[in-house]
Amino acid sequence: MHVFTSVTVNYIPKARVLAKSVKKFHPECKFHLLLSDIKPQWLDEEKEPFDSIVLIEDLGIKDLNSWIFKHSLVEMCTAVKGFAFQYIFDQYQADRVFYFDPDMVVFSRLDSLLEKLENSSVVLTPHLTAQEENVQGVLDNEISCLKHGVYNLGFLAVKSSSAGRKFIDWWSSRLAAFCYDDIGGGLFTDQKWVDLAPCFFTDIHIAVEPVYNVATWNLSNRVATGTIDDGLLINGKPLCFYHFSGFDSGAQQAMLDVYGGKSPVLTQLREWYIAACRTEGQEEIGNFSCVYSGFENGEPIRVNHRYLYRARQDLRQAFPDPFSTQDIDHSYYHWFEANLEKEGLDIDCGSHSLETKEGLRAALAESRRELEMIKSSRRWRLASALVKIWRPNS
Repeated sequence: MHVFTSVTVNYIPKARVLAKSVKKFHPECKFHLLLSDIKPQWLDEEKEPFDSIVLIEDLGIKDLNSWIFKHSLVEMCTAVKGFAFQYIFDQYQADRVFYFDPDMVVFSRLDSLLEKLENSSVVLTPHLTAQEENVQGVLDNEISCLKHGVYNLGFLAVKSSSAGRKFIDWWSSRLAAFCYDDIGGGLFTDQKWVDLAPCFFTDIHIAVEPVYNVATWNLSNRVATGTIDDGLLINGKPLCFYHFSGFDSGAQQAMLDVYGGKSPVLTQLREWYIAACRTEGQEEIGNFSCVYSGFENGEPIRVNHRYLYRARQDLRQAFPDPFSTQDIDHSYYHWFEANLEKEGLDIDCGSHSLETKEGLRAALAESRRELEMIKSSRRWRLASALVKIWRPNS
């Protein structure tokens, strides 16, 4: 059994907590850290709970820097997951591969999931496994699933069978081209695609037992009891793994207050997780910036930089390495500054916080509106003509 997670450097403390929890119950498994960032000198594999560190450069992604630039950091860390499944299957001749988001923790053995892979090639866990009983639950949870995807791709288990590989190859190809947080456009990173999977593939098991992928959005029908030391139970059965997604955000704390009232142990669990991450270096490492969050000259990359580059094939051809700023004549950053920024045509995210899904969605909608304004401007038409002149073989 091989297990991996996908992170940038600032998520390494959480990945350590996850890896140690997996190794506690499955010391025989191989745990891989997929790092979409520069590997820091202090990251010593021999001292880490990871059996290997796989870098994004190892995955064989075509036109890597151009591809990365089109994605936000969250989009990038989800888009690489399909490539990573392929890499681990091929590089390690893995029979079964499990993916967990870095903000998950395993609390008991995964034997029940391994058994499901005996008769299936893919195991998915839905966000919800029981219908809501009131309007508020429908609004908070069921409608959220309709927007973000039926299945939570913070977990995925795949067997290296013909059917399993076909599923991964299909999913990976979709993520390579269409892994964006664009709910209005029908996408939510890697999740919405898998809504189609049961229609295309028959060898899929949907694990509806409430002990898997427990999170604030499905607590309305799950009751947690027991203790952290003696073992946690969900609806009377041992918890398999818990998803701490957004555990340190006010919105998630509010959801825990609303839906975790019957499970006071979950407040203790949240405090335990915060302490566990702190022990692994969260307060220091958690503030590190990803190398792909800025241009080569240190200037931050904003959402408008990425959206514009994503939308324009001619820009991608003219600037195959958009991070580079050394050669001003072939620098996307300097082109953007000269042709858009100084004309006041920058896409401004205003007061929208890019730390929350709601803020990202609002920023995306505003960016789309202002991008249409840019495209209709005289300056844009002149800039487009200039790019065509720069294009090779034009």
